Amino acid sequence: MKHIYTLPLIALFLVACSGEKKNSVEKVLESNNLELIREKRGEMVNELQAINDQIKSLDDKIKVLDSAKHIPLITTFKAEQEVFNHLLELQGNVTTKDLVVITPEYNGILTKIYVKEGQQVNKGQVLAKIDDGGLSQQLLQLQIQADLAKTTYERQKRLWQQQIGSEIQYLQAKSNYESQLGAVNQIKKQLAKTTVTAPFSGTIDDVITEQGNVVAAGQTPLIRLVNLKDMYIETEVPERYIADVVEGKSVNVELPVLDKTIDTKIRQAGHFINPANRTFKVEVAIPNQDKSIKPNLTARLKINDYTNEQALLVPQSIISENADGEQYIYVVKDKNSKDEGVANRVIIKTGRTQGDVIEILEGIENGAEIIQEGARSVKDGQTVKVINY
Repeated sequence: MKHIYTLPLIALFLVACSGEKKNSVEKVLESNNLELIREKRGEMVNELQAINDQIKSLDDKIKVLDSAKHIPLITTFKAEQEVFNHLLELQGNVTTKDLVVITPEYNGILTKIYVKEGQQVNKGQVLAKIDDGGLSQQLLQLQIQADLAKTTYERQKRLWQQQIGSEIQYLQAKSNYESQLGAVNQIKKQLAKTTVTAPFSGTIDDVITEQGNVVAAGQTPLIRLVNLKDMYIETEVPERYIADVVEGKSVNVELPVLDKTIDTKIRQAGHFINPANRTFKVEVAIPNQDKSIKPNLTARLKINDYTNEQALLVPQSIISENADGEQYIYVVKDKNSKDEGVANRVIIKTGRTQGDVIEILEGIENGAEIIQEGARSVKDGQTVKVINY
């Protein structure tokens, strides 16, 4: 404060000196008399010192009369109950249960591929054909034998019902027919494996093996089939959240690559904790009407694991800690008409944090006036002045 008053008065003094004694100073300088110049300078220094003494006297009096000069200026805000949603942030991958690489069930040459990449197919639709290696001919021969065995069996059955012939002839005919029928069915099953069909409706994502190649049962990848309708995100959640992250909880999904955000819910929460990393799996369903979301996309999840409908929140920056490890903040009490009050230190108990705010569980009540700017410079019991903008 002293310098603030001193500088303007010095300036006034210099202006006054330059206005009133300009000519005399110029005459002294023009004289080129060293003694005269020194004498003039001494006079001006004495005058300046006298003014500084007067300024100091004024400052001392201001300190006595202006009690507000020592009152810290602070800003405050009112504690108000609000809904607090805590979000658990995790990362996961997009996947679908309808994603499969189809392999053959029969060894042979891939004679025909009936589909191409990007084609929509229905469940059970024929996708490819493998050379049956003569199974068709075997089936034809066995079918002829089975038809003959059936005719013989039916004839022996009618004769036996008329008490003609022996029982053993009837039983042999029956056994032969059933044996031939079993052989036909077995060949039919083998022959069915030479036809590759779609296990579900979807899109042909990739035709991996070319027509004419030799394929091995259960080993050679033929076609990748995917259905983008039933998409979901799978992530692993630390075990300490097992009571809070449950089916039906709200989830905000961010897909950075697509610049897309989706609000959805948890559709399944696992009940098994992986002993290797102490986590459990969670599935989050995501709609995909436009089919822009693809398997293996990286997703960021914000899971609402905790909600307080009447939370009191404060900025983390205003919280201090004493030597006993207790957290505290300052509130203003007994505020007068001049917006002057007393700073009171309050021990608090905090809950969960979200961003730059923290939940207050104990210590303050709804409507309390909390010090924000100046919270780390005031002292308990000190008079403060609120200057909220």
